[in-house]
This record gives sequence, C-alpha cells and structure tokens, in this order.
Amino acid sequence: MTRQARDTPATPGTTVTTDGEAALHELAAGLDPPMVIVTALAPDGRRSGCLVGFSAQCSIHPPRVLACISKANHTFAVATAAPVLAVHFLGDDDRGLAQLFGGETGDEVDKFERCSWRPGPNGVPVLDGVKGWVAGAVAGRFDVGDHVAFVVEAEAGGYEEPSGGQLGFQAVKDVEPGHDA
Repeated sequence: MTRQARDTPATPGTTVTTDGEAALHELAAGLDPPMVIVTALAPDGRRSGCLVGFSAQCSIHPPRVLACISKANHTFAVATAAPVLAVHFLGDDDRGLAQLFGGETGDEVDKFERCSWRPGPNGVPVLDGVKGWVAGAVAGRFDVGDHVAFVVEAEAGGYEEPSGGQLGFQAVKDVEPGHDA
C-alpha cells in the first residue's frame, strides 16, 4: 500500500487506502481529546509535570485513570520513580498551564516556580485553579511504544467545575513541545 501525501485531500465520499500509520495520523489530527497535566514527586524529592494528550478513565470499580507519558519527556523518569501521580483535568481557560507544562521542559526550568500549587497525597504537586484532579498510587506501568501508560488509582481528588468546558487538543496543538514525543 502507498501512503497518500498529506496535502492531497480525499474526494468526499471516497476512501483513501493507505498504511495504518498514515490513516491513524489523519484520523487523530481531527480529534479533540481532553488534555491533562500529570504531576509526580519522586522519593528523592524530584518533582515534575507534563501536558498529556493520551489519557482516559480506565476503570469504574476500582476508580482508575490511565495517562501515557512520553519516554523522551523529563517527567517520565520522575513518574517512573514516583509511588503517587496526580492527573489534572483542564478547563478551556487553562491554556496558560498547558503552555507551561507542554511547552517547557523540566530539564531547563522548575515549572512549579511559575504556577500556584500545593502538596497533595504523598506530597505530589496538585495544581491550583484547574477544573479538577485525582491522585493516587500507581497501580501499573505498561510500555505502549514511545510512551508508557501509567494506571493511577483515584484515591483523592477535587473538582470545581466538572461540567464546564474542557481544554482539548485542538486548543493546544500549536504549543511547541519542550521535548520531542
């Protein structure tokens, strides 16, 4: 099969046959999944956080959320060592936090010096002013390619505006990443 050029649009009503990577890229580019920020605190005191586009509730009983972190990201090493992670749900007015946690790297800056936060369960940073958050023990880590999926127990949390607008991928797709994915 051949890969169709990105600038060659499909004729309406026709199916473009291509390889799976190209098809997934084209299909996913039009989606607007919610963006979250994952924060971590390692036992040695290192803290980190990053903007995540691959996340979902993955269990009702027990309540769990899955968040995938790029292996190239500064947060990856901290999250791998951390016993607890916090997953922050963003409202449509949280673009500034998304820019900070997605456009800067912890290799160069302390993002937590540039935002308001407080210690949460086990000391994990909990960001102030977000739509909501959940935090808990890491129940599992699974290699899924260039990312690792972290399954987080929803043991503690808070919310301000659960039904309000969410910050989605389309609103932040122009953020230059602090690290390549």
